[in-house]
Amino acid sequence: MRGLGISSLLLWALPVSGADWPQWRGPGSQGVSTETGLPAHWGPEKNVAWKALLAGTGASSPIVVGDLVIVTSQLGAYATASGNDPRLARDDRSLAQRENAISHAESPDGKVYLVVEAFRTSDGKRVWQYRTVASGERPDVHEKHNLATPTPVSDRKRVYAWFGNGQVVALDMNGREVWKRRLDQEYGSFLNQWGHGSSPALYKDLLILLCDHRPVSYLLALDASTGRQRWKADRGSGRVSHSTPVVVTGPRGDELIINSSERIDAYDPSSGRLLWYAGSERQTPIPSPVFHDGTIYLSRGYRNSDILALRPGGRGDVTSTHLRWRMPSGGSYVPSILQYGGLLYMTNEVGVVTCAAAETGTPVWRARLGGIFFASPVAGDGKVYLLSETGEMYVLRAGRKAEVLARNDLGERFLASPAISNGRIFLRGDRTLFAIGDTRDRP
Repeated sequence: MRGLGISSLLLWALPVSGADWPQWRGPGSQGVSTETGLPAHWGPEKNVAWKALLAGTGASSPIVVGDLVIVTSQLGAYATASGNDPRLARDDRSLAQRENAISHAESPDGKVYLVVEAFRTSDGKRVWQYRTVASGERPDVHEKHNLATPTPVSDRKRVYAWFGNGQVVALDMNGREVWKRRLDQEYGSFLNQWGHGSSPALYKDLLILLCDHRPVSYLLALDASTGRQRWKADRGSGRVSHSTPVVVTGPRGDELIINSSERIDAYDPSSGRLLWYAGSERQTPIPSPVFHDGTIYLSRGYRNSDILALRPGGRGDVTSTHLRWRMPSGGSYVPSILQYGGLLYMTNEVGVVTCAAAETGTPVWRARLGGIFFASPVAGDGKVYLLSETGEMYVLRAGRKAEVLARNDLGERFLASPAISNGRIFLRGDRTLFAIGDTRDRP
């Protein structure tokens, strides 16, 4: 894989195989696979290795651990936030008309269930399913997601699933419950605007959870084996973040990077001690940081976002001392940045893709694809994959020229980001999990 310094990525507690995609955006939270032979062309009747019906709906991404692909869902109807939810493509009427609310899977008894299920990567057969009733407060959520928005994470010993009402569960690799917690009852309300979106992160033997909600904001580290609190960092009130924390390697030790409405923060992931902060206020941040070769790349989120490149290792306010470069606009509302082969790829809310030089932030090319990008891009085998909510996957040749290799449509609605493992791309639609790959010479 061109230009990726694998030595700069630490996986800490993730004893993964080369094919695992064990968390949000895969190894190192980069959205990058080192595999080759990945497909470029597919359709409903072409290169679909298998598809499986999911128990419910959700916006969480699939993860792949060993021979299992694991997905979380919500089963049962649930209220969405009152009023008009913001549309990503509201500035493009033709695109906005193609946006739709997430679908619901009705439960037989009318209750709402939180579901974790595992499928065999080879043929899509369901191996196990875990269900628990969604209890406690039920926050209104944006129409584009529900309680199954956070992506699960695995250390190959256990699967950790977090849901938008504050319920956290650890399961063994056979789907048996190891421990569970109720953050809404123990630490404060989850009744935040638009619902909860941040996914859990693993660091060594810690499960780290970001709860930046207007009523109460905090960062929590639980013992991965027992679920007991190891540390908690209070972050005040009034903060909002749907971003997933990412651990990076700084010159003075590991740092946990958080994109939030007040600013960007860096914590010591072992203790929860605040190390440094940068930037200014930004409404409703969603994108997660990306780290490569000593630089943190970050789109702050919301509309027409700026893009920052920061050096780790500072202390206190590093806004002026550790900023490598800043692009004033062109960043994404929801998707995270992709760094691949020395180039940055990012999409805005009306389907304009920007490719920029990672070293300087200088734009290399821009192209309007016309999709509605809620999912974050992924890359591998010299290709960049951009998945539109409307069902199309745009496959680009990675490089300094805008070249679309394929536009593949499965006729399904997609909000979740793709996962890549064992030569296949796993796509989570509203009710269907797809395994995309070359089906020749396969059973």
